[in-house]
Amino acid sequence: MKRPAEFKWGKLSRKQKIVLTWWRPKSPFHDYNGIIADGSIRSGKTVSMGFGFVLWAMKTFDRQNFALCGKTIETLRRNVIVTLKRQLRARGYHVIERKSENLIVISKGNRANSFYLFGGKDERSQDFIQGITLAGAFFDEVALMPESFVNQATARCSVDGSKYWFNCNPQGPKHWFYRKWIRRCRKDKLVYLHFTMDDNLTLSQKIKERYETRYKGVFYLRYIKGLWVLAEGIIYDMFSAEKHVLKKDLSTEGEYYVSADYGIQNATVFLLWRRIKGTNKWFCCKEWRYSGREKNKQKTVDELVDGMEKMLDGINPKLIIIDPSATALKAELKKRKYRIKLARNDVLDGIVDVGTMLNNDRLYFSARCKGTIEEFGIYIWDQKAADRGEDKPVKDNDHGMDAVRYFVKTMKLVKKDKKQDEYGSYMMMY
Repeated sequence: MKRPAEFKWGKLSRKQKIVLTWWRPKSPFHDYNGIIADGSIRSGKTVSMGFGFVLWAMKTFDRQNFALCGKTIETLRRNVIVTLKRQLRARGYHVIERKSENLIVISKGNRANSFYLFGGKDERSQDFIQGITLAGAFFDEVALMPESFVNQATARCSVDGSKYWFNCNPQGPKHWFYRKWIRRCRKDKLVYLHFTMDDNLTLSQKIKERYETRYKGVFYLRYIKGLWVLAEGIIYDMFSAEKHVLKKDLSTEGEYYVSADYGIQNATVFLLWRRIKGTNKWFCCKEWRYSGREKNKQKTVDELVDGMEKMLDGINPKLIIIDPSATALKAELKKRKYRIKLARNDVLDGIVDVGTMLNNDRLYFSARCKGTIEEFGIYIWDQKAADRGEDKPVKDNDHGMDAVRYFVKTMKLVKKDKKQDEYGSYMMMY
C-alpha cells in the first residue's frame, strides 16, 4: 500500500501562528479557557486548529483522554483526521487509529494520550459522550452541532488545565453558538480569531477569485466574508427568468436523468434533465407534477409513476433520483425496473450547491417547467426558524425546489466514469 506523501507546511499567517502557540507559558493567553476560530471557507482554520489542539494536548498532558468532534465521524475523518495524521507523523509522533473503537492513540517518547472521535449530528448525540472524563475537546464545524451535544462535551472537560477548541464557518446572528460563545468570548476568557481567505497564505489570488465567484447573497457574506448574517427573503435571489428560462430548447446530448419529490397530499414532482451539448451545463427539459390537495383527489403511487412515464414519452432515463423518504415510490419504480438512487438530502448544503450552479450559469429550465419556475420566485427563508438561530426554507411551494436540489446535490457526488466521453454521463460540478 502506497504511503501518503509527507505533510509539508506552507508559510503560516499571523493568526495560524497564534492558533499553534496561544497556550504556551510565554503567551498572554496561556491561562485562557479555550479558543474560537471562525470565518470564511479555505482560510486555513482547520489545518492549524486540528494540529494545534493535538500539539497542545501532547505537550501538556500524559495518559489522558481527549475528544475530537465533528458533525459526523465520517466528516471528521475526511476534513480533519486524514491531514492531521500526516502532520503528526511528519513531526515524529506515533499514530495508531482503531476505527472500530473510534479512537486514535498518539504517542511520542514515553508520553501517550487517547483521542476519541465523536459525531454531534443531532440531539441524541450527547448520549454517546456522557460519562467520559476529558482533558480537552476540539469541535470542527461546531455551528453545525446541537447545543446539547456541545454542552455535554464541554462538561466532560473536568481535568485541571483542560481547554476547549472551536472551529466553524458562520451561520445566522441568532445562532446559539454566536450568542452564547462568540459574544461572550472575553467574559469567558476565550481567544477569538476571525479568519478570511487572506489568512491562508497558500492560496493564490486566482483561487481566491474563483471561490468568490461561486457564491452570492447570504452565502457570499458567510462563506467568503465570514460574517454571521441572517438568511432572509428569497432563497435563490440569483435566479433570473430572463437568463435561466429558455423558450426554445437547447441542443442536448448524453443520458437523461429524472429527479423526483414525492408527496401524498402534497405535490409530487418529476423533473427530466439532460446535459447541454458540448458543455458541462444542464437543462431541465420537462416537468410533471400533481397535487392531491389542489385537485381534491389523491392519486395512487402507480398512477403518479404513470404520469412520469407520460412525461418521459418513451425515454429510458439513466437514473431516477428520489426523495429518500419515498419508500412507496421506490418500490413502484423498482417494480418497473428503473434504476434509482436515493437523493442526498442535506438541505442547506444542497441549497448552496444549487445557488452556485445558478450563479455560474450551469442550470437552465425549459419554459414548459412552469411550476418549478414559479417556485423559484416564492421559495423563501423561514423567519420563525431564523429567530431560533436556524436556517430553514418555508415548507410550502417547495416541491420543484426539492427535486432540483436532489438532482444537483446527488449528482455532484456521483463519480465520473472515465470510460465515458469528454464530460462523462455524470455531472461534475466543480
